[in-house]
This record gives sequence, structure tokens and C-alpha cells, in this order.
Amino acid sequence: MSFKSKLIHISLKIIRPFTKIIPIKYKRKAHSTLGKILSKPYKFNVYYKKEYFNNFQAEWIFPLNGINNGVILYLHGGGFIAGNMEYARGYGTVLASNNRIKVLAISYRLAPEFPFPSALEDAFEAYKYLLSEGFSNEKIILCGESAGGGLAFSLCKKLKDENIGLPGGIITISPWTDLSITAESYKINKHKDPSMLKSLLLRYSKLYTNPENIENPLVSSKNINFTNFPRTLIFVGGDEILLDDSIVIHDNLIKYNCESELIIKPKMWHVYLFYNLKENKSDNEKIYQFILEVESGTEKIKVDEAR
Repeated sequence: MSFKSKLIHISLKIIRPFTKIIPIKYKRKAHSTLGKILSKPYKFNVYYKKEYFNNFQAEWIFPLNGINNGVILYLHGGGFIAGNMEYARGYGTVLASNNRIKVLAISYRLAPEFPFPSALEDAFEAYKYLLSEGFSNEKIILCGESAGGGLAFSLCKKLKDENIGLPGGIITISPWTDLSITAESYKINKHKDPSMLKSLLLRYSKLYTNPENIENPLVSSKNINFTNFPRTLIFVGGDEILLDDSIVIHDNLIKYNCESELIIKPKMWHVYLFYNLKENKSDNEKIYQFILEVESGTEKIKVDEAR
């Protein structure tokens, strides 16, 4: 672990106890600030165009050096209770700049004001909008972190239910796929995880939906029948209490004969890719390669040749 990684690890551990007492409005402000920090190094590589829907806002992020013909539908995290357009713009900008592809980042409605299924309905509307704009479903890639990662899988389930073509691929970072909060990794990584608390996730889960909905596959995506799901790329930190959420979803995808790759980064924390660490360069290259493969419909492409 690099010096920068160790410093971030320590900082997150210091902040963690306070996260469970921070009011939602301050949590949302913190996410907005993080979005600005994430986009700052890349914002001169892209340009933006606002898009408005009936119940939510979205933003197109176009890379100045774009080469890929497809599009990423980016679904942000935040426990379903935080994350505005500024936050969604943050990693959306990173995705567009690093991968030279158009991104539609959406600011879906948040709980507790708008509980389940509001976020899912907004993601569904955004996906249908992309189809109406002329993008074939095979050229759409869903990307989401944390709650947004789980939402990406739930969106695919809803698309199947509605007989709408599934996207060409799914990329998730530390996806939250089991809102029952019962996985073994909550115990195993309880003292290792520097950034996330079980009590916090329990709070978010209760704000997002009623107990009777917890096992609904549109809420806890680990319970989905994954038959014919698109190829999937999953990143997760080895020290996360949410580690099993990624392992279980990966195992279920394989069980249903889907193509899935799970990358577990030792000693890393929740959504570690957001921290722009040098040791994660290979993970960013993996995302780029995955996008090229989905775009071209091939299994493997050498990244150096594609660049």
C-alpha cells in the first residue's frame, strides 16, 4: 500500500464514527463536494449538456477526444439518500474522459422523500430515453457504484420484465446488492473497513424501503434470476463490509452462465477507485478494455492497440 493509500485509509477511519450521526442534508452536501473534487482534474477534457426529465435531472458528458460510439448510463451511489447532479457529474466526468465515451449521468430522486421504487423508475426512464435517441441496447453500458451498482442490476431485471433489450455490459464498483445487511463480511471485515458502518447501511435501507420489500430483487439485486444478463465487471475492496455483496452477485451471474469478472483489491475500501491511486491504474485500464470489448462485440482487445 502506497503512502497516499495509507494516508487516505487513516483519514477515512478517523471520519467513520461521525458518519452515523451526520444529518442527511450534510451528507448530501459532502457528496456534492466530492463530486466537484472528482471532476476537477478532468473537466477540461469534456463538455456538458443538461437534460431534463419529468422527475429528475441528468447531464450529458461528452469527451473532447471521444472515439467510442456507445454510451454509459451512470447511476451514482450514496445509499439512495444522497447524491445530486454535482455528485453524479464527478465520476461521470472521470468515465467520459478516461474512456473517451459519452456519459449520461442522472440525478435520480432520493429517499426518504422519494423511497423505492423512485430511483429505479428514474433509471428506467433514462434508459428508455437513450433508446429513443438512437442508441442500440448493445451499445449501452450501465455503470454504478455502491447503491448505484445495485440499482444497475435491478434496472436490468426491470428491463427484462418489460421485454426491453438489455444493455451490452454492466460495470459496478462496490455494489450494494443486499439491503437485508446480513452478509458474513459485515462480521469478518467489521474492524478492517475504514469507511463504512453496518449501522449506517441499516439506516439507509430503512429509509429507502419497507421491510417487506427487502428481498424483492428490484431492491436487493442478489435475488435476481440472472439468465441472459449482459457481461459484467465488478470491483470491490478486500476490506469492505460490503465485500460479500460483490462476491454473491458474481457467483450468481456465473451460476446462470453469464460472463462476469470480479476484481477484489486487497486492503482497499468502499469505492476505492474514486481516489485516483497509482496502484489502481490497472483497474482503470480494465474498465477501458471492457468498454472496447462491449463496443466491438469481441471477447478480448489489447488496450495498448486500442489507445
